[in-house]
Amino acid sequence: MVGIGDDTAVVEVPPGESGALQWLLAVDTMVETVHFNAATMAEADVGWKSLAANVSDIAAMGGVPRHALVSVSVPQAWEPARMRRLYDGLYACAEHYGVAIVGGDTTSSPLHLVVAVTVMGTVEAGKAIRRAGAQPGDAVFVTGPLGMAAAGLHWLLAAAANGSAAASPQQAGGAASSPPPCVPLAAAEAAGTAALVQAHRRPAPSVRAARMLAARGTVTSLNDVSDGLASEAWEIAEASGVSLALRESQLPRSGSLAAYAHRVQVEPLEWMLYGGEDYVLLGTITPSDALAAKAELAAAGLPMFIIGEVSAGPAGVTLIRDAEPQKRRVGVGQFTTEHPREPIAKRGYNHFAQ
Repeated sequence: MVGIGDDTAVVEVPPGESGALQWLLAVDTMVETVHFNAATMAEADVGWKSLAANVSDIAAMGGVPRHALVSVSVPQAWEPARMRRLYDGLYACAEHYGVAIVGGDTTSSPLHLVVAVTVMGTVEAGKAIRRAGAQPGDAVFVTGPLGMAAAGLHWLLAAAANGSAAASPQQAGGAASSPPPCVPLAAAEAAGTAALVQAHRRPAPSVRAARMLAARGTVTSLNDVSDGLASEAWEIAEASGVSLALRESQLPRSGSLAAYAHRVQVEPLEWMLYGGEDYVLLGTITPSDALAAKAELAAAGLPMFIIGEVSAGPAGVTLIRDAEPQKRRVGVGQFTTEHPREPIAKRGYNHFAQ
């Protein structure tokens, strides 16, 4: 392998255990004031998350992340120490997921930080799991709790507005290149929101779960929750030409999310459906294998939650509410009772537009 130092990287395609492999390529860009700001994320957090977003894309195809190219546009006022912290986060994420950073580019930016990362991964030939493939009768699943990242950002923005950000001694000196103070994790720990803040700053893509599920051969569609559960469910529904029904009672929510939502009087479903940046997997699996797959992941210490089912019909996503079942006529003198259903809007949550 030829890494950083030449005009291009040269990488070998690793031999597959059961035949040929195919490359998976993904790219994402993070822009300061659009995806983050200096109060919500430190430089190392930006580095970690920039790579993690791409790693999650590879996982969403059932693949293994291998190599990364990193392009960074840095404000001219930045000190070298800030750049080192950014790359510390990138390399920490790379080491955690077994990714080799093999090249990239660095340039100046007139005002804000921009980080663009391309990740290359591999998957067994013909085995990539796409969004198009869900079938009527399939079970819908996710591989982790929902809404935590959005709740964490909500707390961070409120904490920054209330002056919870604490400047370091270096920042207090007033150097022109010093960043605005970032809300410290200690403040979140004191407020009981540390898990939410870490979910926002340091997402953990479901690579192991993706590989275990892909090996079963029963996952019919897969997506990662980057823009929100609602948005990703709609993508599967439209790509597959099916309808997804999600059960409110089965959507996984953490205790920290429920407690914080109650404290600030926010409906947690808003974050869970439209928050985004959870980077868990959303997929469909043949119903006969759903419980066995869940048990296999549980044995490996990995979560999997069955949250709904797929039905035939025009593309759409509905939510089966927890409310009291309602009586519905199904024939002459015949009635059934079922929980009310609501259409789920096709939108993702835009954090910084709020």
